[in-house]
Amino acid sequence: MPHEESPAHLAPGAEPAAGAAPGRPEERSQGTAQTLRPASVPARTLGELSDLIRGWGRAAELTGPAGTEVSGVSMDSHDVQAGDLYVAVPGSNVHGARFCPDARERGARAVMTDAAGAEILRSLGVGLPVILVERVREIVGPLAGHVYASQPASAAQQQLFAVTGTNGKTTTTYMINSLLEALGRTTGLIGTIEILAGEDRIPSRLTTPESTHVHSLVTVMRERGITAMSMEVSSHALDYRRVDGLVYDVAGFTNLTQDHLDQHGSMEAYFRSKAQLLTPGHARRGVVIVDDAWGEAMAASAREAMGEDAVATLATGRGAGVEGAGNSEGPDADWTLCEVTPAGIGHRFALRHRDGRVLRSETGMPAAFNVSNAALALAMVAESGASHEALTAALREPGCLTPAVPGRMQVIARRPASIVDFAHNPDALERALEAVEPAEGSGGRVIVVFGATGQRDQLKRPLMGAIAARHADVVIVTDDDPHHEPPGPIRAAVEDGARRASQEGARARLIENVAPRAAAVRRAVELAEDRDAILLAGRGHETHQDVAGVDEALDDREELRAALAERAARIPGGTA
Repeated sequence: MPHEESPAHLAPGAEPAAGAAPGRPEERSQGTAQTLRPASVPARTLGELSDLIRGWGRAAELTGPAGTEVSGVSMDSHDVQAGDLYVAVPGSNVHGARFCPDARERGARAVMTDAAGAEILRSLGVGLPVILVERVREIVGPLAGHVYASQPASAAQQQLFAVTGTNGKTTTTYMINSLLEALGRTTGLIGTIEILAGEDRIPSRLTTPESTHVHSLVTVMRERGITAMSMEVSSHALDYRRVDGLVYDVAGFTNLTQDHLDQHGSMEAYFRSKAQLLTPGHARRGVVIVDDAWGEAMAASAREAMGEDAVATLATGRGAGVEGAGNSEGPDADWTLCEVTPAGIGHRFALRHRDGRVLRSETGMPAAFNVSNAALALAMVAESGASHEALTAALREPGCLTPAVPGRMQVIARRPASIVDFAHNPDALERALEAVEPAEGSGGRVIVVFGATGQRDQLKRPLMGAIAARHADVVIVTDDDPHHEPPGPIRAAVEDGARRASQEGARARLIENVAPRAAAVRRAVELAEDRDAILLAGRGHETHQDVAGVDEALDDREELRAALAERAARIPGGTA
């Protein structure tokens, strides 16, 4: 479940760890990011690559013929192609060098690894030329960039956008692409849900692929005439150097809220990971939402790193979702969201620059936070150099900022209002619950079905339970992805948070603990009346649930559709 992937479930640069979902053979047979390679890659000699690494001020010791040529780079032995340099790095469970025999059988011509990997190669008697370096991950990204010549020569040739933050990355990248298409660009995308490369739609393994795949994909997209592409960049991707060697034209920051503390340890460390994107080594320009202290800190960090003129700030008040939002006092920002008014299930809004320019648009995606996402997408494209006149014309296109984003506030039915969302952390859950609140005076209730992920930040479990109890009338706690953790105690921790909040006067009048998840969905639909709203949160677009390392088919959208169909058949005159 790639909420934001954890290296605990993947031996980075080697094979998937035992029981891990990434890299399942059936996924590879459908085509993966790894099998998409540029049509033509100039051969590079090991001597040339070793000299290049030394030119970066890093030690590189070559064992084997300097004239050996490679024409690709791979960090996964399963995906090695003939002529590749196989990069073997330490994984969480095993060193990638253990899989060099497999890489050699698939056609690897050489290996790049560290001292521990070289020792393993000697013991295995692999017999391939070796480039020995220290801290392999710090080198592989720029090296792959050189091999694939991935960095565009100019923004006119290919423009690169990146989005980081806790929540909103996926939707913002889809919105950026939708706006760019209205401007006449051909777009590609790399993200949590899928990779879009021309005609190819590939389910994603990770929020951000490994650096070897990122560089290969950028070049593939350029070969296919894709002139602009958007990427989600996770904190894990930055820490594990998956986007090293690539400089984006514009990088955006959405927000920072509690998540992944099992990986980062503290919010300060999580912040530092995200801040790496907004530096000259990764981006030419930055756009930062400054709705809270973390946003202000990110803007300050980016300006210190990139220069005052390279960073634009955006005040959205999180989209507030009420008439006149953005007009009240707030941070002094370069761009300000204002004049937010309801429009169907979405909102109309204006984006005003401090120089007086105003861009007016709307998004049909439900939830106030999607107004913030739309504002960020629009500001990023504006900061990329698109003219005010061109943007004004593009924004007249219907649905320009209303892309179809699987599993993101996805409306499954309207009576009862039934919505699936990826909200899997406290902030995202609270915002999603606020978004589905029935109209005042309707008498409708909010029914939420959700759980917490196993082997992740345990502190957020009772927090999410309490948030659900404060914002919903009916709370149904169920399983998310337990991974290798027993699911019962996870549910109990979430339920305990909900019950404690209820005892302190929270809104919830009914709290239930129901498993499996499909049964919890049916229970929510059984309890619902037409005027109610059901929020099925946590998994979004995902189609498999990881239970004790086994991927079990489960799609929240299909489960909800099936339960609603049963309800319609059961209730005379009912609708689904």
